[in-house]
Amino acid sequence: MMLLRSLLSAYLVAVAFAVPAQEKRIHHQADLSNHIHDDDHGYQYDHEAFLGKEEAKTFDQLTPDESKDRLAKIVDRIDTDKDGYVSHAELHHWIKHRQRRYIEENVNKNWKDYDQNKDDKISWEEYKNTTYGYYLGEEFDDVEDKATYKAMLTRDERRFKSADRDGDGIATREEFTAFLHPEEFDYMTDLVVQETIEDIDKDSDGKINLDEYIGDMFTPEDEESEPDWVQTEKKHFAEFRDTNKDGYLDAGEVAHWILPGDVDHADNEAKHLIHETDTDKDGRLTLSEVLDKADFIRISTITDYGGMRVDGHDEL
Repeated sequence: MMLLRSLLSAYLVAVAFAVPAQEKRIHHQADLSNHIHDDDHGYQYDHEAFLGKEEAKTFDQLTPDESKDRLAKIVDRIDTDKDGYVSHAELHHWIKHRQRRYIEENVNKNWKDYDQNKDDKISWEEYKNTTYGYYLGEEFDDVEDKATYKAMLTRDERRFKSADRDGDGIATREEFTAFLHPEEFDYMTDLVVQETIEDIDKDSDGKINLDEYIGDMFTPEDEESEPDWVQTEKKHFAEFRDTNKDGYLDAGEVAHWILPGDVDHADNEAKHLIHETDTDKDGRLTLSEVLDKADFIRISTITDYGGMRVDGHDEL
C-alpha cells in the first residue's frame, strides 16, 4: 500500500505541480538542482550543482571549518590528474558524474523493492504485483480515485514494455533504468513525448493548445493576478514552441520543447562556477580559490549530486 500511495503522489505531482514551464517539463539530462538558476536571488542552484542535492543538505549542517575540510577532499577528487588545479574539463566531468550517480542510486533503491525473487532482473509481473498487487483482483474498488490508479497501471505497463527492448517481459538493470528515467534514453523519446502530451492535453485531441500549455503551469485562484512569467510563456508558445504557427504543439514540437539535446547544463554550470570562483582568471581553480569562495560553493554543485560520500567508497 505504501508503494501505491508513493506512486500516486509522484503521479499527481507530475501532472499538477504548477511551476514555470521553463523549469518544469524540459529534460536537460538529470537536473542539477531543484532551484532556478538565478544568481540575483541566491546561489542555491550552484550550491546543489557543485555539491550535489543530498550533500548540499549535509553542508548546511556543518561548521565553517568542517565545510572547508570536506570541500578540500572534494576538490582533491575532482583534480584527477593531481596537478593542483581543477580544470573546466575535470569540473564538467565531475558534475556529469554526479548526475549519473543520482540516477544509479535511484535505480538501486527501487531495485531492492521490486526484484522479489533476487534474480537480478525485474519482470513486469514483479513490478505490477509489488506496486498494485493487493488491489488488482479488486479492480481498485477499495482505493480512492480508482480511475487514477487504473490509468497509472496502464501507463506503467506501456512504459515498461517500451523500456523492455527485447520484449521478454523482464527488465535488466539498464532497461529498468530506462523505465524509471526514460528521458535519459533516446529509444524512449517517443514515450516521453506521448506521456507529456497526455498530461497536458485536456481535450484529448492529441495536441496542446495555448490554454492547455498555460494551464499545465498556472491556474489562478480567488482572483489571483497572472504572474509576469505567464505572459512570457505565452510569447514563447507563439514565437518558439509552435514552429508551424497552427496554434498547437504537435508531437514533434513537444519533443523539441522538452528534450533539447543541444543544451549541456553541466558544461554551462562548470563554466559558471569557474567564472565565479577563479580569482586570478587563469581558467582553472586552486584549492585556495575554492576555499576563499567557500560560502559561494557551499550554496553550489561540486559536492554531491544525489548523495556524495567522501570516505573513499564512491568511485569516479
